[in-house]
Amino acid sequence: MTDLQIERERSSYNISGGCTALIVICLLGKLYVANAGDSRAIIVRNGEIIPMSSEFTPETERQRLQYLAFMQPHLLGNEFTHLEFPRRVQRKELGKKMLYRDFNMTGWAYKTIEDEDLKFPLIYGEGKKARVMATIGVTRGLGDHDLKVHDSNIYIKPFLSSAPEVRIYDLSKYDHGADDVLILATDGLWDVLSNEEVAEAITQFLPNCDPDDPHRFVHFYNCWSAMARSRLSATSTSTSQVQANLLSQPP
Repeated sequence: MTDLQIERERSSYNISGGCTALIVICLLGKLYVANAGDSRAIIVRNGEIIPMSSEFTPETERQRLQYLAFMQPHLLGNEFTHLEFPRRVQRKELGKKMLYRDFNMTGWAYKTIEDEDLKFPLIYGEGKKARVMATIGVTRGLGDHDLKVHDSNIYIKPFLSSAPEVRIYDLSKYDHGADDVLILATDGLWDVLSNEEVAEAITQFLPNCDPDDPHRFVHFYNCWSAMARSRLSATSTSTSQVQANLLSQPP
């Protein structure tokens, strides 16, 4: 509903661009964590890491994207192929065999290269460099209704979903200590720190703080931010938003 409202009102309110969304709702003793994008939520409980979200990227949603393109090839604008290859196919490779993947494949197989395979792949790149139509590196979120492939009239929005993944955590099933937390953060943090590093920092820092100190998470966030910034390259434009919620005092 929110994404539809953005679409309806984008002209009236000059709304452009898009965003990911990661939210948590505490209701009747349960946490409902909803994620649409590449942000991440984890629970650190007595040093144990409990993932509470999945990231939605061109790599993790490859089969969904390829299936959509297969079913609605007009969305590719006759410029892209929905098939995935280990690298860009060159004209000199026509008639030769190369590994490929389609929407119904988890592994790779060989196919004979045809003219259609010379088109730019729908999904290209690996890891953080993977992009849909060489444009966007996240496949779920809100907005981006007017986003197009550079220098074309091909819209990317049909491939982007606003539907979140929802995970549920039952607070009543566990006894939570003063340092057990739910961490919500954007990719600016997770690009440079692993789940294990974040959990280790929590278990080392929080026990040394007064549990009644209302500013202890502020101090922790400052240390976190400094650690993350020190690992970012000089040319990086990534930023991070982090929120920590005590499980013993849920939001």
